[in-house]
Amino acid sequence: MEKKRVAVPLVCHGHSRPVVDLFYSPITPDGFFLISASKDSSPMLRNGETGDWIGTFEGHKGAVWSCCLDTNALRAASGSADFTAKIWDALTGDELHSFEHKHIVRACAFSEDTHSLLTGGVEKILRIFDLNRPDAPPREVDNSPGSVRTVAWLHSDQTILSSCTDIGGVRLWDVRSGKIVQTLETNSSVTSAEVSQDGRYIITADGSSVKFWDANHFGLVKSYKMPCTVESASLEPKNGDKFIAGGEDMWIRLFDFHTGEEIACNKGHHGPVHCVRFSPGGESYASGSEDGTIRIWQTGPLTHDNNEMFRANGLTGKVKVAAEEVSCKIEGFHIADEGKAGEEAGTA
Repeated sequence: MEKKRVAVPLVCHGHSRPVVDLFYSPITPDGFFLISASKDSSPMLRNGETGDWIGTFEGHKGAVWSCCLDTNALRAASGSADFTAKIWDALTGDELHSFEHKHIVRACAFSEDTHSLLTGGVEKILRIFDLNRPDAPPREVDNSPGSVRTVAWLHSDQTILSSCTDIGGVRLWDVRSGKIVQTLETNSSVTSAEVSQDGRYIITADGSSVKFWDANHFGLVKSYKMPCTVESASLEPKNGDKFIAGGEDMWIRLFDFHTGEEIACNKGHHGPVHCVRFSPGGESYASGSEDGTIRIWQTGPLTHDNNEMFRANGLTGKVKVAAEEVSCKIEGFHIADEGKAGEEAGTA
């Protein structure tokens, strides 16, 4: 009987507190990037393929709950318990702007055209900031029924969605009118809401279920019961035939999209999993946990050929070239003094 291969992830250290949000950039001419938000107040940027640390955005004075990169991975945004959302230069690490709020900012998202930043939080107000006029007051949509947990853009920036911390459902708002046009009903509060890369589906995690909604007609397409309470789910972006989910049992499970059958179960975290996200090409996915680590898992079955790329240092052949290209992109980034747990990428 053939012994089952155990998936060995790339483990990314550096955060000193739980990792609560992850975001992958689209694929850019310089590769793709992964940004992480943590309760340690310092979002981190990494090479999305190798997990190598590139830099830390320093300036928040409270837990960072949300983070994202714009379409070109040139700017980053973060939402924090210090009552601010900040925009950063993703090449240098400089803070470009800080948007003051009156309470904790739990969620932020760049518009697809990169001209706007959407924020939400404990104030129950959705704000849209014009990044071309950052000093102008934001547009406010203020009838959210509860504290905002997640936000996202869809329909070429014509619609925004939000979920609440203490109330079930996902609300879809028309950007022009500021009115709720649809509510996707769930029994539990939605802790994760993702728009699929092709714009077809909205993927939600609520309680112990993962649901897939038609992003254009808003009907429920599929709903799968999970083995435990899950906090986050993500759909494989290329073929759309697999999805991942992670939650309180510390495991990251891979499922068949069409049947809901469990394909793989990845163990390694030492605390509940707060966020899972597929890379833009679908070849790997990342998980962030209460244990303060990020783990990057390979999607396909391990073979001797592609296992070579994931040796101890995570760098061989093709990947090394990508890392060198990235080091050119991030030359001049502010390197944190402590060297972030001995990660070598900081010498770029």
